[in-house]
Amino acid sequence: MDQQLVAVTLLCSTFIGFMVLRFPVALVLAFSTISTMIYMEIPLAVMGQQMIQGISSFSLLAIPFFILTGQIMGEGGLALRMVNFAYLLVGRIRGGLALVNSVACMFFGNISGSAVADASSIGSVMIPMMKKKGYDADYAVGLTISSAIQGVVVPPSHNLVLFSIVAGGISIKSLFLAGIVPGFILLFTLMTVAYIMARKRGYQKGDPIPKEKVPGILFHGILSLSPAVVILGGIISGWFTATESGAMAALYSFILAFGFYREAPLSAMIPVLKRTFRIVLMVYFLIAASAAFGWILAYLKIPLLVTEFFLSVSDSPIVIMMLINILLLLLGGPMDMAPMILIMTPILLPVATAIGIDPVHFGLILIFNAGMGLLTPPVGTVLFVGCAIGGVSLSQGTKAMMPFFYAMIGVLLLITYVPQVVMWLPTMFK
Repeated sequence: MDQQLVAVTLLCSTFIGFMVLRFPVALVLAFSTISTMIYMEIPLAVMGQQMIQGISSFSLLAIPFFILTGQIMGEGGLALRMVNFAYLLVGRIRGGLALVNSVACMFFGNISGSAVADASSIGSVMIPMMKKKGYDADYAVGLTISSAIQGVVVPPSHNLVLFSIVAGGISIKSLFLAGIVPGFILLFTLMTVAYIMARKRGYQKGDPIPKEKVPGILFHGILSLSPAVVILGGIISGWFTATESGAMAALYSFILAFGFYREAPLSAMIPVLKRTFRIVLMVYFLIAASAAFGWILAYLKIPLLVTEFFLSVSDSPIVIMMLINILLLLLGGPMDMAPMILIMTPILLPVATAIGIDPVHFGLILIFNAGMGLLTPPVGTVLFVGCAIGGVSLSQGTKAMMPFFYAMIGVLLLITYVPQVVMWLPTMFK
């Protein structure tokens, strides 16, 4: 049997085998790479070189700063101020708390860039509030976890930074701009579904806000959103790189949370830093392992083989992108978001570019698919978080999430087959 075929089989079988045994994904990537390199008689020093090279990027420093900013904002009590601001905007519509939930998730996701942080921070405020006001617990959970996915699309999503690096240094500015319009489309789609369901279930309007409280809510709401302005404004204007914007946002968030509001003591920064370091270490080890895995994929010409396979099925971009979306949605269940980005980008990006898809456009498609995977078992991190906060079973949370999930599939098809939705802003600012 051909040595390359044996090596490809060995790589795939060890990867699937370790995944079935529920090893951590970073170790799965490392073990499958090592076993294949030993068979191919490639010095393991090459793996070390590729791992170091994989994390030797200045742009990667943006990820810790974005994560730290989200952690500080969550600890500093800014989530509640965003909820109040969102309530001021849409709370008086029928089912207003549901719409407030979606808007608040959009606001917080615009700062944290993380769906899990979004679900835990906004969910801990909104789900108990909705239950207290007579909303069904499963409805509150399904809406919250679906709305939290906005955090992976809208800037400053660190997942977009991750894709940029894995894809070979695609402009982070372009990726951030590309996520804005799909993010708003997703927001209005989820709000529409939430409103329709609220009318069917007979949920009432929110309580009116006293006029004397409106100026304070406006002030604190806009102030809470200002770190996002620092990040986006700095990058779009060209004043800062993504890393520099992240550093400025982290510093500004620290001053805002611990200097201006002072709801949390300064000692609360210690657990914030611990959580940030833990997340960053996991992400960096995963990136390093995926760099070595990506190298062995390229060495075995697997991306070329996958491209040839898709082109042999059809030469229609419509059909190929449909197959890619189906594949990514299926992988989203057993695979977490970061591993999917790191593993599937080097495999599927050549397929997309071969049929004329812009890498920035493909990046949003991949990120959107991976975000939807956070809602589906058996991994479904956001699903687990939401169900734990709302006190509902996984089956109840999954069932309640499905109407919103179907709507998200519609948004996915829109951004897949109408590239102007994604590419309009990047083209304008290019």
